[in-house]
Amino acid sequence: MKFKVGDSVETLDDDIFGVITKILGNQITVEDNDGFELQFEAHELMLMASGDSLEDAVYNTDIEAVKKEKASKKRQSAPAVKPKERNAPKFEVDLHIHHLTKSVRGMTNYDMLNLQLDTARGQLEFAIRKRIPKVVFIHGVGEGVLRQELETLFGRYNNVVFYDADYKTYGLGATEVKILQNVAP
Repeated sequence: MKFKVGDSVETLDDDIFGVITKILGNQITVEDNDGFELQFEAHELMLMASGDSLEDAVYNTDIEAVKKEKASKKRQSAPAVKPKERNAPKFEVDLHIHHLTKSVRGMTNYDMLNLQLDTARGQLEFAIRKRIPKVVFIHGVGEGVLRQELETLFGRYNNVVFYDADYKTYGLGATEVKILQNVAP
């Protein structure tokens, strides 16, 4: 669909309305009702339906392009995954301090704990961004300080469920985190 500056558009996947302010190739800049400028690709937008513009959208649409787009999106079968592999975590983060730094010389317990928590937070954010469904954080048994801090960290996320990792594989020193994909962080 051909867009031009000044067209009123809405996004297909979100509840965002606005006016086109700039077009650079396939990138379209839209100013929403609050004055924020957002960038979208052309296929993410559609003209807002109102009287004449709806009629223009229907009659000025390239029917062949729509047919080609629909025909090209055939669903491919996913490779078969064994039941054991389906539930196995794909991503492990070892938070033992000797895996995170070359030397702990000059570091206090507070510094080491902060390094471990920063690593855990960074890896969790990475997993959320990359849509990784499960992450295992290996923290060790110890006195349980790191484990308590990790539980506090994970509790701050709405889209995260955490529990003890598989005992046969990790013993008592690991926590498994399941990231819910359809819940906002």
